[in-house]
Amino acid sequence: MVSICFYFHVHQPHRIGHYRIFDVGENKEYFDDKKNKEIIEKITGKCYLPMNNLLLKLINKHKGKFKVSFSITGTFIEQLEEFAPEVLDSFKKLAKTGCVEFVSETYYHSLSFLYSKKEFVKQVKMQEKLLNKHFKVKPKVFRNTELIFNNELAKFIEEMGYEGILCEGADRIMKWKSPDFVYGNVYAKKIKLLTKNYKLSDDIAFRFSNKGWEHHPLSVEKYVKWLNKVNGNGNVINLFMDYETFGEHQWEDTGIFKFMEKLPEELLKNKDNNFVTVSEALKYPKMGDLDMHDYVSWADTERDLTAWIGNKIQDTSLKELYALEKYVYATKNKKIIDDWRKLTTSDHFYYMCTKYFNDGDVHKYFSPYDSPYDAYINFMNVLNDLVLRIKKQIDIKKIGKNEVKLINKESGELIEISEKPSSLI
Repeated sequence: MVSICFYFHVHQPHRIGHYRIFDVGENKEYFDDKKNKEIIEKITGKCYLPMNNLLLKLINKHKGKFKVSFSITGTFIEQLEEFAPEVLDSFKKLAKTGCVEFVSETYYHSLSFLYSKKEFVKQVKMQEKLLNKHFKVKPKVFRNTELIFNNELAKFIEEMGYEGILCEGADRIMKWKSPDFVYGNVYAKKIKLLTKNYKLSDDIAFRFSNKGWEHHPLSVEKYVKWLNKVNGNGNVINLFMDYETFGEHQWEDTGIFKFMEKLPEELLKNKDNNFVTVSEALKYPKMGDLDMHDYVSWADTERDLTAWIGNKIQDTSLKELYALEKYVYATKNKKIIDDWRKLTTSDHFYYMCTKYFNDGDVHKYFSPYDSPYDAYINFMNVLNDLVLRIKKQIDIKKIGKNEVKLINKESGELIEISEKPSSLI
């Protein structure tokens, strides 16, 4: 038997507006709600509603035999609540079928695990509450931002009570091992790993409309033959991709919706095949342990962290952002805290990537900026304004060469004594 595990990631960031140096100290509104609304409404018509309707149709048609899993970021749900409540309602309808599972992650789609474990835990807990609020679920499986994963994360997530975690089946990690089995981790013995079959996933997510690809056009029959080959050579094929693959990255006229509509029927012709959610996939036994000492992600050809952390402007902006964490929380100002958290979203640093060639084209496609340096300047202008707002809320007094006292101006309360980690303060 071979099981097919479809997992879709749904995310939209709060995009920063055009924020000039002259706006610092004058403009507290960082995010371009008009642009964000336009994007949500555009993709709602192209992807979210038609694909949700199709999934519901397929679940009903196949009487519960067709199943999928989602991770939906908090930043995306916030925008649905404001701009497209009908999309949120359609996800709730899917949740009620019992054939859709929701995976946990960081609420703000952040890189917080790399910079602040304390903030990471806060954002994961926020996401758990959000999923319970809208879908009445308690997630059992975790997916870190951009599938960023290593041994330390596996142990950390295990200790948070999760049963499984999603990760990239990168060749340098898997080597001779197949991604089509469930694995354990060398340091986290209880948790199970579901590794993405990136070749079969990318056939849909990236290559489907590529007329230069030798298998174009990809028929359902051909694709199912590839899936059937795993029968006897694997237990579960993890097909992980962005949800916007359907209708946005691969336009409707490519035939992507018709492909997806026909796929379950063709696959279920083989009685040895079935569809599973991520937690159902964990029922398979572990086929050994994986050792991921270095970080792995699902981005770019390197499948490492260089999409977000790899050049000076990315490193500087991330370092300064997280250096402000203590000061941000010391203000006890909900708007400042919320704005700072929205700035932790990984997309802002993805836009600063200076890669070229094929990966550079992908980054350029997703970026709203003319260049990575424009993204950096815009971000740092916002960060400098945030510092001014922080200073209006708290007194920062030096008490030595490397220590400061943080005192809330309104209450006079001593918040804490700490090192002065930010050069912006």
